[in-house]
Amino acid sequence: MRAAVYYSNQDLRIEEMPRPKIGRGELLIRVEASGICGSDLLEWYRINRVPLVLGHEISGTVEEVGEGTLGYKKQDRVVCAHHVPCGSCDYCLSGHETVCETLRKTNFDPGGFSEYLRLPEINVQKGTFLLPQQVSFQEATFVEPLACVLRGQKQVGGVEGRRVLVMGSGIAGILHIHLAKLLGADFIAAVDILDYRLQQAKRFGADIGIASKDFSARIIRNLNQGRLFDLVVVSTGAVSAIYQALESVERGGTVLFFAPTDKGAKIEIPFNELFWRTEITLTSSYAASPRDYKEALSLIASGKVNVSDMITHRLPLTDIALGFKLMREAKDSLKVIIEPQK
Repeated sequence: MRAAVYYSNQDLRIEEMPRPKIGRGELLIRVEASGICGSDLLEWYRINRVPLVLGHEISGTVEEVGEGTLGYKKQDRVVCAHHVPCGSCDYCLSGHETVCETLRKTNFDPGGFSEYLRLPEINVQKGTFLLPQQVSFQEATFVEPLACVLRGQKQVGGVEGRRVLVMGSGIAGILHIHLAKLLGADFIAAVDILDYRLQQAKRFGADIGIASKDFSARIIRNLNQGRLFDLVVVSTGAVSAIYQALESVERGGTVLFFAPTDKGAKIEIPFNELFWRTEITLTSSYAASPRDYKEALSLIASGKVNVSDMITHRLPLTDIALGFKLMREAKDSLKVIIEPQK
């Protein structure tokens, strides 16, 4: 089978490798669509582990069913989670499934940027979901990122009636904006360095878009009748955005850190000015639980979350290098999807 093998952000090669062999309780998935995630471009995070086959936002059809595997048959349309929790450790039982040690060890074999992948038994049991007929394979690639966004907004106690600022209007930021609008946010502002992304942010629910170069606490206060924001979501790795977020949160408000930043980055926090007498909460969110996946799939299937219009590029596996280039440059791309069978 063909797979796109990652050596660096500028070096992805289409290589032949054996089709994975499955065992008891496992599934072989024919990958129909695989989204490129911003995290796939975190070169510092994986450069010491190359070569790799990346791709975790996948959907496909069941090609083979391992002995003893229940609930699935050949040709079933599915969406699959690459990381799944054990469900029984202290982290899982306390609602922190995404820091479960098992979740950090589970994965696809080899990855979603390939024609086929092996789904381990635990992923079959806890992270495989049948696709309703109305959900296309391309739309299903949004289940994983939307599930992560859902979890993040749950972490902060929801968005209903709150004034929300989203720093960074890539696909994660756009999903935060779109979901916050659906779930009743009172006012949503988006910040980005690119006009194209600010236009998309307003298209998917932002009340206003602010260019990063024009951003200031004074502008924020003018938008909110002298107040700052109840919730600030940091959906970019730019250190400058982290500082802007800390300047933008209202007393009693929350900053949600949703994206990683540069390797080794350290942030200086003005402790007295930020925390003393302010009751500000700083929190983070990572990945998603099976419950979040189910809810995300339901939102997409019902049409309440419109992910189809977020797709800007559909490319065959052989053009994956172009896909990574489009994602890096971010000029006129929002969501790039690879179709390995083309």
